Amino acid sequence: MARKVLLIDDDRLQFALTKQQFKAFVSGDYELEWRETYKEGLSELLSGDYAVCLLDYRLGERDGLELIREAIEKNCRVPIIFLTAETGSTVDIEAMNAGALDYLVKGEISPQMLERSMRYALKLGDTLEALRRLATRDQLTGLLNRRMFDEILHEEIERSQRFDRPFSLILVDIDHFKNVNDTHGHLAGDVVLREVARRMDKKARSVDRVMRYGGEEFAILMLEGDSDVARRLADGVRVSIEADAVPTGGDLVLPLTISAGVADFPRDANGANELIAAADKALYAAKEGGRNRVVTFRDISA
Repeated sequence: MARKVLLIDDDRLQFALTKQQFKAFVSGDYELEWRETYKEGLSELLSGDYAVCLLDYRLGERDGLELIREAIEKNCRVPIIFLTAETGSTVDIEAMNAGALDYLVKGEISPQMLERSMRYALKLGDTLEALRRLATRDQLTGLLNRRMFDEILHEEIERSQRFDRPFSLILVDIDHFKNVNDTHGHLAGDVVLREVARRMDKKARSVDRVMRYGGEEFAILMLEGDSDVARRLADGVRVSIEADAVPTGGDLVLPLTISAGVADFPRDANGANELIAAADKALYAAKEGGRNRVVTFRDISA
């Protein structure tokens, strides 16, 4: 399948020239699309449909540096190659500092140079994406990690305060998980963690954030929902895990249960630490109450 390339340039002649250069490429299958304004270009770039972007410096009253910064602010991950007709200035340094992965001077671009730059940008983009994943994802389960939990929780508290919208935190713990590791070994324990993560992620809504909190504990940030809604989600997760034992290799199949504690913001807490503490108290109550159950902070504070 051809990889889509976006050219953002207010000069139609540059589009025609770039199309001709693409025809001279030695390898790779690319499909070039063109947008001539800042607004149209940014919209297309943020769609995520492109493998790489060729971006002109001059775009009418606004410039490509501004577009790069705005795109990156909005979490754009498309590799950008910066194009300019200017030489002997600091534009190249400014472009790289803004987030471009390469820089080409228009009058000096050959098909070989453009193809090489695109291959470089694609490879470097893949490497950076892999590094981002390592920084934000738990290696074992693939869920968001504790670092991202802390970051997203603070963002959601700010959003909730700004728009007066509640959200809930669910803390989940695998019951008697230590026995799995002690009796069947850590490889079996890893299988259990991955399977619990998969079932949690499957039950959660697309807008929710499922994360590995640490060890055998997981967290779900349930957006736009109070503890009553979150309790139903948590109980759905509990039932899905209890219903089917987990095959861990060979003839070993392990029955599992979970306990969960639920708290919501802002009713149960004024900040991040208070919300975590409230959900943790509810989780402790679920375990003290016999495990394999969901308890809300409201249940124990009423």
